[in-house]
Amino acid sequence: MQKKIIKKIGVILRPSTPELKESYFKLEKIFQKHHIEVDIESISGGMIGVMGMEFELLCKNSDALVTLGGDGTLISTVRRSFKYDIPIFGVYAGSLGFLADINLEELDKFVLNLVAGNYRVDERSILEASFMQNQKEVTLYAFNDIVLTRPSVSNMIHVETLVDSKAFNTYYGDGVIVSTPTGSTAYNLSAGGPVLFPLTDVFALTPICPHSLTQRPVVLPGKFSIEMKTPQDKALVIIDGQDKHELQIGQSIHIKLAKKRVKLIHREEFNYFDVLKEKLKWGD
Repeated sequence: MQKKIIKKIGVILRPSTPELKESYFKLEKIFQKHHIEVDIESISGGMIGVMGMEFELLCKNSDALVTLGGDGTLISTVRRSFKYDIPIFGVYAGSLGFLADINLEELDKFVLNLVAGNYRVDERSILEASFMQNQKEVTLYAFNDIVLTRPSVSNMIHVETLVDSKAFNTYYGDGVIVSTPTGSTAYNLSAGGPVLFPLTDVFALTPICPHSLTQRPVVLPGKFSIEMKTPQDKALVIIDGQDKHELQIGQSIHIKLAKKRVKLIHREEFNYFDVLKEKLKWGD
């Protein structure tokens, strides 16, 4: 895809972390050194005592968004900014993430390349889910995963699943994870699901602690849509481990890959397999 000239960035900080104040000022100084204007989101600014800009206005006024924190901060920002079709990259404050892969020490060199157009933009799939709530259709987006699970620890849950309106499977256990390739190294991996290359156009269905050992993870092409419902139970729908919604007995949720994709900015030399090896300790 065509790269845009980046002259303005909007910054979002990890919530409830006022100790990021010093790191933010370092980040701001680096961008300003390279003649890039910096604005901070109002909630993040309030946290560190800096005047900020409302998130929607920040998205409209910026050429790219920068998160300072970890993968969770970037994932939340992706969902909030998705309708604005704005590229994002993450600066990690702590340890290397799967998504936030630039640290403050590397940032000066990275921004120099950013100004020169020496960067790449990866387009990644995102899940779109819709269901009825208070007699209105609600549409939500998930960058990592959508989990249907039991509202009570004491009961298992039945999840009927249809693929393109045809009966596919009934999962009986703690629930089901619907994962994007990006989210395949998160809850999906912990539940025994497959690692998916992040730029592929697929998604995975992974049962959580299934009652039957014949229930196994399945990878489906991105062109399919799925419907999930719980005919005997209420269910919790958890979006990226961050937002929760309740489905009533027999209510359906429809899930597919969104037509648009998320744009993540990376260094030209970024290698996903290097990150996998470091984070998952492969080869140690």
